[in-house]
Amino acid sequence: MGGMGEGGDDADARLSAVVGLSQAMAAAQTAAPATARPHPYDEDEPEATAALSHRDIAHAAAWGACEAMGGAFASISVWERARGRLRVLVNVGERTVEEAEFPTDESYSVRDFPQVAELLHEWWAGGGRPQAWVEGDGPRETAEAEGEAAHSYRRVAALRRRGRGSCVIAPIVLHGRAWGELYVARSAQVPAFTRDDADFAAVLAALIASGIAQNERLEEVRRLAYTDPLTGLANRRAVETRLDEAVELHRDLGTVVSLVVCDINGLKGVNDAQGHEAGDRLLERFAAVLSAGAATLPGALAGRLGGDEFCLLAVGPTADEVVRAADELCRGAAELELGEGVACGVASTGDPVGEVRSAHRIFRLADAAQYRAKALRSGKPVVAGREGGPDDPTVRMAAAPAPAPSSPERRRFRRSS
Repeated sequence: MGGMGEGGDDADARLSAVVGLSQAMAAAQTAAPATARPHPYDEDEPEATAALSHRDIAHAAAWGACEAMGGAFASISVWERARGRLRVLVNVGERTVEEAEFPTDESYSVRDFPQVAELLHEWWAGGGRPQAWVEGDGPRETAEAEGEAAHSYRRVAALRRRGRGSCVIAPIVLHGRAWGELYVARSAQVPAFTRDDADFAAVLAALIASGIAQNERLEEVRRLAYTDPLTGLANRRAVETRLDEAVELHRDLGTVVSLVVCDINGLKGVNDAQGHEAGDRLLERFAAVLSAGAATLPGALAGRLGGDEFCLLAVGPTADEVVRAADELCRGAAELELGEGVACGVASTGDPVGEVRSAHRIFRLADAAQYRAKALRSGKPVVAGREGGPDDPTVRMAAAPAPAPSSPERRRFRRSS
């Protein structure tokens, strides 16, 4: 393993290591593969999703710290407070068979590691800075008087079992709270870490924390780019992205893709009679109805396309399941104290609508069904393909030239689909 050597205090080497670590994390932020990032609306496990968004940063940081410390192995873990455990994000270096590079569920109860439990109670909050410490077979290089807990025998046992002689653990502190830990180990054949190494590890942990904080800010910007600011639903961009992915799954695997398009009736009248604040309340309340509908369909995405137009995208559920959810949407919208219900159109590859090879095609089908529902003043959804298959009036309408768009938002969606 490269780096500055076995616990030396070469200031130039350590400065170089700090610069290298910073550069590696910056590169990870700009070049992370899409598969390592959460989808804009994968919110089933928000804590796990947040950690996943830092995986590339953690990987770069673990390698940089391992080399800077002259270690053989390094890992970065995140504290999952609600579960009372440390979960390992990445392992790098000389790994054992039980240490995956990107573990799916390698975690440790903080009760098993008293020193970590003490760390996670943030005993430094009243002043001072978080302290790193060394563990191994040699003498302790840490100060009990500074508030550190008893020797963690489990750590030492794990070191021996994996052929390592010493390790240094440094808390990663974000926004004044413990976020997780940096762990670097050396093999049993080289000199153990020292107190100076622990101090240097604390510096590296602080640098890692700053990289994670920067990544959080970038992820927040990214999240906002996919979120409708009024309703909190997915915006048009997020819907387009997911719809393209869904249709690709349909082409490759035959996965059922269904799209529900809803247009709120009476929004203009609410705005004219009661003001735009009342109109916004109607939009927000229907968004809540739509979100509840999405919850009944695994993996569904509720979105606002713009203006008074909303949609529900389902990938996997049957066409009948989606139609039932659309029925509930219509009932829920009709019960709102504002507005006049919704015009709702459904298109699904599970119905006889012809070949669906593009996002544009399924959107045109759902949009045509919604236009037909509005023209019929239907209190129930119109479903493309269920009135005669290819001869269905909705399917024929979708095959005709597109009607003039009713809003700039709809026009942009059509052009980019």
